[in-house]
Order: sequence, then structure tokens, then C-alpha cells
Amino acid sequence: MSESDKAHWEKITRDLVTLKNTSELMIDIAYSALLLNSRYLAEVTINMEERMDKLHIDFQKEVLSRTEEETDPLELIGIIRMGNVTERIADAASEIAEVVLRGVEPHPVLGMMIQDAEETVERVVVGSYSPVVGKTLKEAQVAEETGMWIFYIRRNDHWMRVKPSTRLEPGDLVVASGYSEGEEDFTQLITGKTK
Repeated sequence: MSESDKAHWEKITRDLVTLKNTSELMIDIAYSALLLNSRYLAEVTINMEERMDKLHIDFQKEVLSRTEEETDPLELIGIIRMGNVTERIADAASEIAEVVLRGVEPHPVLGMMIQDAEETVERVVVGSYSPVVGKTLKEAQVAEETGMWIFYIRRNDHWMRVKPSTRLEPGDLVVASGYSEGEEDFTQLITGKTK
């Protein structure tokens, strides 16, 4: 395999991983939107779907550009199908989000669960002087300090699921869920501003 071919297949692999990760994250956010009855998270899912459509089209173009090379067409079909699966997952996430945005009454059991939940969803931008800047989530102990659990971060228009090793940076938009009593403490900790 030539260096050019190798670089091309590596790009296709990276793009497919991006499609997979994005569609998985969309499902997570859409379910969170549904369970927390969060219009904000539903809108995030819809916006991600628009990005996903572009990623998927670019991916297909990249794969199909190999038709000029000596590549087995069945290989290309298999790769395109994998991309199509990620697109269907993203579409399903959008459908879940649409339920929240349309204000469709949830099933009575889900409705009772939402009504009884004392949780809220908060989104806050990490301030330059916040004590959490440069710390991992494990080091920052946000949940222990505030009762709010960070579950997604948007950094430079890129959404990501967090892990204990995720470092917080100034300008990160963090999305957290927890009890409403922790909202003020959470906002102060993340922004670095006190009243």
C-alpha cells in the first residue's frame, strides 16, 4: 500500500470513528433531554444532527473518491454501510429530541418520573479565574462540592462526554444535572464569580 493510500484510509478511519462517537453522544444527550424534559438538550441534539449530516456526506465523498483506485467495490459498500448506521442512530436521537421540542405529553409513567425528579439541568461557561481551570473532573470534585454532575462539555463547537480525566478549560461550556439546591454553588464554582 502506498503512503498516499495509507493516509487516505487513515482519514476514512478517523472520520468513521468521529461519526460513531458523535451518534453515540447524540443518543446520550437526547435521552437526557427526554428524562430531564430539557428543551436545551433537545436543541443541542438537533444542532448536532445538522453537523452529523455534513460529516456523513463528507465521509461518503471521501470513501467514494477511492473508486478511481484499484479498490474492491464490496469493501467500499461495507464502509459506506457503517457510516449509514451512524447516520440512522443520529436520526433516531433527533426523533427523541423532537418529542421534547414538540411538547408531546410523555407516557404517564415517564411523566410521573419527570414530575417527581428534583433534578435540573444547568449550563455554565468555565471562567478564566475559576478554581476548576486546569483540573480534571476528578480533581475538581464538582459533584462533591455542589451536588451537580457534569456530563457533557462543549469545547470550540465540539461536544464531548466527560470522564474523570477530562480537564476543564476556560471557555468550556459545561452541562450538568443535579438538585436545584446546588445550582448557585455550581455556577459560582464554574464561573469563578461569587455574589
